[in-house]
Amino acid sequence: MTLKTQQKLALVIGATGGIGGAVAERLLAGGWRVRALHRNPDTARRTSGRPGLDWVKGDAMVEAEVVAAAEGVSLVAHGANPAGYRNWAGLQMPMLASAIAAARAADARLIFPGTVYNFGPDAFPNLTEDSPQNPVTRKGAIRVQMEAALKAASDEGLKVLIVRAGDFFGPKTTANSWLAAGLVKVGKPLASVTYPGPLSVGHSWGYLPDVAETMVRLAERDDLSTFEVFHMCGHTVTGDELVAALSRVAGRKLSVSRLPWFAVRAMAPFNETMREMLEMRYLWETPVLLDNARLVTRLGAEPHTPIDEALRQALVGLRVLPQPVGQMAA
Repeated sequence: MTLKTQQKLALVIGATGGIGGAVAERLLAGGWRVRALHRNPDTARRTSGRPGLDWVKGDAMVEAEVVAAAEGVSLVAHGANPAGYRNWAGLQMPMLASAIAAARAADARLIFPGTVYNFGPDAFPNLTEDSPQNPVTRKGAIRVQMEAALKAASDEGLKVLIVRAGDFFGPKTTANSWLAAGLVKVGKPLASVTYPGPLSVGHSWGYLPDVAETMVRLAERDDLSTFEVFHMCGHTVTGDELVAALSRVAGRKLSVSRLPWFAVRAMAPFNETMREMLEMRYLWETPVLLDNARLVTRLGAEPHTPIDEALRQALVGLRVLPQPVGQMAA
């Protein structure tokens, strides 16, 4: 139930980011040839830490350039995301429109990473693929708009796959990650954790290599319909459980403090990243659980790295744990 070998050429938009890069690496490991779009491909080739990609020049905001980069591919992975949560309203829809046009022109399947931002408290705690999407934030409304555009494109024949997961973390997590931006101090030895919500509340996390593995396994199947959506359970843990796992990985008991939301609120009028983080506070105050029954039915099991190993890889990548002896730096 997989694509034929001669068809295994993909375009990844956002390969320098967390999810785009993880998907690109998984595609390469699976025998795909991978083009990676970048405004400055020479710089990306030198600095991305992702060998084997065919970097091509193009801007995700320029539809014609993305369409040209997608010539001959059978898969387009849309992993572009505004840095630091900045200017979602101005960037997200134009970038997605470019990806849709490229996939349509190439007759390729478009794969897209979904989030829980689409959902409001009326859908909590257990989220299925069919849960009502009534977002309470600006970012959530944009994500609903993006998925609506994908559904409309699929109604016109575009093949679409959406895989929704919790907050991303991984070996090459970007600054957009809550783990990097909120819980630990990047580049400093791990001694404490700053947690955004009640420690007793469950929260969903998506380990990037597991998310990429899921997306690629699904995309390679030949039994997908034109429009498919799947949820990943990922690592759904309370704050207490996450701190305990971080302590095990660090080899020491970590101190815990609450994220000073009053300070985030004070900075929000002057800092877009703080403003966008403040909007997401509601996701930390109540359990948010992603039901993966549909995914398990299709794949048999969800790809799942044990949480201690997943956190260890992520923390090494964030330079808060020592690099293992003999392991080359990324």
